[in-house]
Amino acid sequence: MLAGLSHGQAVVLMVANAAMWSIAGVVTRQLESAQSFEITFWRSLFTFLSLLVLLPLTQGRDVFKGMRQGGVSLWLSGVCWSVMFTAFMLALTMTTVANVLITMAMGPFFTALVARVVLGQRIDVRTAFAIVMAALGIAWMFGAEVATQGWLGFVVALCVPLAAAVNWTVVQRAAVRGLAVDLAPGVLIGAAISCLVTLPMSMPFQAVATDVAWLALLGLVQLAIPCLLSVACARVLKAPEVSLLALLEVVFGIFLAWWGAGEEPSSSVLSGGLLVLGALLAHQGLAWRERQNPLT
Repeated sequence: MLAGLSHGQAVVLMVANAAMWSIAGVVTRQLESAQSFEITFWRSLFTFLSLLVLLPLTQGRDVFKGMRQGGVSLWLSGVCWSVMFTAFMLALTMTTVANVLITMAMGPFFTALVARVVLGQRIDVRTAFAIVMAALGIAWMFGAEVATQGWLGFVVALCVPLAAAVNWTVVQRAAVRGLAVDLAPGVLIGAAISCLVTLPMSMPFQAVATDVAWLALLGLVQLAIPCLLSVACARVLKAPEVSLLALLEVVFGIFLAWWGAGEEPSSSVLSGGLLVLGALLAHQGLAWRERQNPLT
């Protein structure tokens, strides 16, 4: 269904993905009764149910047969997705949307570090400098916000880019060994694991009907649909393009939380966030330039 995308169509879809990903914060702020693990449970449940329908529609009925042949790498990817799902929603209940999104922007740098340790991939000077600058931005945010927001939300939020880094490294390592890990079924597995893990801690349920409706929206629109679209876009766009366009989630998410929930980011978040995003933009921009002009 999504085969044969042009470059322009893939760019438009990635912008749409970022917009859909970004609604999590503002939607979470609309909930009346659902708390903590229950929020994660309902979103993961509706993601799982949505993918049960969408995966066969987009990849054919054989997609579930392929899951049985995915091996250890597919299940490790699923575990990583489950950590990302759970930590992301929990972090949103512990600290501000801006703190969570900017912390998540560290993902590409954590990926470089994990790939260096596991795969032996070299970290060039450009990447090392960007990692240091982004770390300084996170440290500035953490130091300024911990007095008012506490440190636990930051720690939980950090689990998201760390799990994403491990996930990407698992996929790369499998590719080196000649195995193809389809990320979309991994998301389905991750949603199922997240449901099972958070269910006992969600009881007794407190969510009212409107809460469940909001979380159903997140499961379908904020996670399941953009997940499938991003997998299709990744077949067309280069890695730096995907990373740069995905950064729009941070911008959209902070703006929506500010506009739709009155959650104004502090000056420390804005300054630290600009340092993180600036480091990532500069890094990815230089990487894109090198890919376009490999001989210069």
